[in-house]
Amino acid sequence: MKQTTKILIGLALAALTAGPTVALGAETLPAKNISYSFEGPFGVFDRAQLQRGYQVYKDVCSSCHSMRFIKFRNLSEPGGPEFTPVEVKAIAASFQVTDGPNDQGEMYQRPGLPSDTFPSPFPNEKAARAAFGGALPPDLSLITKSRAGWEGKLSSLYLTKMFFGQGGPQYVYSVLTGFQDAPAGEKGPEGKYYDPYFKAGPWISMPPPLSDGMVTYGDGTKATVDQMARDVSAFLAWTAEPKMEARKRMGFEVLIYMAVLTVLLYLVKKAIWSKVDH
Repeated sequence: MKQTTKILIGLALAALTAGPTVALGAETLPAKNISYSFEGPFGVFDRAQLQRGYQVYKDVCSSCHSMRFIKFRNLSEPGGPEFTPVEVKAIAASFQVTDGPNDQGEMYQRPGLPSDTFPSPFPNEKAARAAFGGALPPDLSLITKSRAGWEGKLSSLYLTKMFFGQGGPQYVYSVLTGFQDAPAGEKGPEGKYYDPYFKAGPWISMPPPLSDGMVTYGDGTKATVDQMARDVSAFLAWTAEPKMEARKRMGFEVLIYMAVLTVLLYLVKKAIWSKVDH
């Protein structure tokens, strides 16, 4: 019986600590263990980092990936990049949005408005798949939430990030910085690239998207691959959890309320029952 219990515990630990499912017989790697300012119960987003991350998304990612659950006006809301309303109007106007039909019954293009969602780079799914050999570039609005928990190891850090909904940003960062030459003697499908951090990989249809200096940051930060990957993964963590800071504040306030209520109930209990013989 004890031996059976040990086996079951071992299998459970193996399942928890295993990395993502492997394709083509090659192992994928757990996400790189990097830290962000917004982790933990009191963590908050770095506004400058979110603004830089948006710039990476616009200049690099938006040519292939949609972000259909985010409106331009969200960029000025508290808890996010907090661009000014004037900046948001300029950002929205830099995109062309399909609208209509007009009086002639035709769809047309116009500059974006703050109330618009981010436009998709492709008119439809088939066009997107045709551009990438059948692979569909995922929408990035919730990408860090859908990829949360991919560190692939059992540790207090892993469990903390699981409980607080993190892990996805590390996964995105790892994929963006994980492209490398395939091991000797290993050849992937035509048009695929080797990235051992890609959970369905290690072969991925996306070519390496980042290279040093491809973005010019307005605040003078040096645009290395590492910096851009950190910034855009943080920005995508915000798009997946735009009310995260408010949620954490509310949770902290609820805990304080519950603590005070517990003390008051205890004092009431003592006052009521102190004169009763036991």
